[in-house]
Amino acid sequence: MQEHNEEELPVVWIVDDDASIRWVLETALEDKPYVVKAFDSPLMALQAFDDMQPTVIVSDVRMPDMDGLTFMEAIHERDKNVPVIIMTAHADLDTAVKSYQSKAFEYLPKPFDIDEATGLIERAIKRKMSGGVQKSRRKRAHDKQPLNIIGVAPAMQEVFRVLGRVSQLDVTVLINGETGTGKELVAQALHELSPRAEHPFVALNTAAIPRELLESELFGHEKGAFTGAHSQRIGRFEQANGGTLFLDEIGDMPVDLQTRLLRVLNDGSFYRVGGKNPIKTDVRIVAATHQNMEQLVRDGSFREDLLYRLNIIRIKVPALRERREDIPLLLRFYLDKESKSLGLEEKHLSKDVERFLSSLPWPGNVRQLRSLCTWLTIMAPDKTVHMEDLPLDLRNPSEFKAPDDDGDDWEAPLRRWAEAYLLSGKEGVHTEAEPIFEKVLIEEALKASHNHRQKAAVLLGWGRNTLTRKTQALGLDD
Repeated sequence: MQEHNEEELPVVWIVDDDASIRWVLETALEDKPYVVKAFDSPLMALQAFDDMQPTVIVSDVRMPDMDGLTFMEAIHERDKNVPVIIMTAHADLDTAVKSYQSKAFEYLPKPFDIDEATGLIERAIKRKMSGGVQKSRRKRAHDKQPLNIIGVAPAMQEVFRVLGRVSQLDVTVLINGETGTGKELVAQALHELSPRAEHPFVALNTAAIPRELLESELFGHEKGAFTGAHSQRIGRFEQANGGTLFLDEIGDMPVDLQTRLLRVLNDGSFYRVGGKNPIKTDVRIVAATHQNMEQLVRDGSFREDLLYRLNIIRIKVPALRERREDIPLLLRFYLDKESKSLGLEEKHLSKDVERFLSSLPWPGNVRQLRSLCTWLTIMAPDKTVHMEDLPLDLRNPSEFKAPDDDGDDWEAPLRRWAEAYLLSGKEGVHTEAEPIFEKVLIEEALKASHNHRQKAAVLLGWGRNTLTRKTQALGLDD
């Protein structure tokens, strides 16, 4: 093994009050040519700064004596060029944005992939060793109402991470997600967190407007341009000048209008319908769709060159069934919101109801969940909502299917098995069932992905490390 002079090696600091995180990162870095120093307190790390200046710091956000963002500011007062990677197990949009606005090198949600963490550390070291300087990011000039994007699930943490990274950058963004997942809310967040926040946010659902009206809606028209054009009309591009234009369901835009949109994206100018003079516009485009855009290109219904221009950054908003741990949070949030909106008593869910609702597939996603909260706020007779208070169609699994559901009610045989197990006098029903349940799901995901581990992990909604740990524990690697 090649020996290194410690004085010449990069110095990596790990600052986290969680001993397990310190151990995991120290273990992952032990074969690297780094000097690794771990601290359980940011105050202790600051005291050590003059004696051993770090090349890169990996810091948690929530710690007892000082939060990670304050710690990062203290570090940057001493040396503004030290890259800091911010970790958090309590990911939300506000934390992600503040991390980047405070000049964090990167934002790393927990649980993280070890390879991803070590890769980030390596990138940060290269930046520091090459003399790279982190550019300061413009902070929001004014306070806005908090953006109600809620989630602790890994899939939502990735959304927060991308939002925090790109919100300050004037790039085109394409948002993918099923109907009802909150794509417009993500687009609004991009606008509110951007330097364009003082200017208009204009939304247009291209699927909701007839083809013959859509061109005028987008670009406006001159008086007399067509029958019924009795006066000049300002289109959405002009309305959004300086701000953000959100084009929802972009996959439904007619091909000839796609050509005009591409021209605007390329040179920033357009003509009103019937107009002869070009109009310049300064607009950030954020587009959204529930469709597979690559398939639309293959089918010839969407221009490939336009997709390239729209798809500079892509954000995938997960379906609600892919982030089940967020369902109780969303239920509480919307029950509170609807009670205040309607001036009614706030309802609370019994544990049985909360567990039941968390198990449902929610084909209508967050929009459907919010509608249920409105219904319960109005219709539930008592302050606490019980199973019998739920709508009848919700309690009938056959009428509450996920997209492309084949109609099998797998809960029924599971309930029969659990009933028989408990009637036999045995204990530990969950301990008995969980490994069987997980083994079946893992085997099917591996089969569907042709044994590609990374793809299988995505199908399961896990990280790759979680899949590896589960397959080892269940003996599937044997």
